[in-house]
Amino acid sequence: MSVRRIVPNIRTADGPTAEGMERSAEFYGRLGLREVMNHGWIMTLASASDPTAQLSIMGSDATAPVTPDLSIEVEDVDAVHAAMRESGAEIVYPLRDEEWGVRRFFVRDPNGQVVNVLGHR
Repeated sequence: MSVRRIVPNIRTADGPTAEGMERSAEFYGRLGLREVMNHGWIMTLASASDPTAQLSIMGSDATAPVTPDLSIEVEDVDAVHAAMRESGAEIVYPLRDEEWGVRRFFVRDPNGQVVNVLGHR
């Protein structure tokens, strides 16, 4: 199984507000990150010199009942989902195709963290 990238998801202190997202973008902008994606409820910032160095700012997830702590993009999300189910890991959000072009599921790690495992369609 091939991992393409790992992105920490930071929840805004203000919940899903434009002001909270903007304050976060300004803060991380001073550290050299710029906005590369923004769906209103999630914004991804990346380094201009290394676009794989990323973090996401979230208010709350648009379709899932919980906000994930980090996202891992994999080459074959179906294979990873099968491996997690086989291992008995807790699937927090079922495997599904989202309207914004990803196939994903959430799984809880042994430390209680919720991991968004995704692949682009």
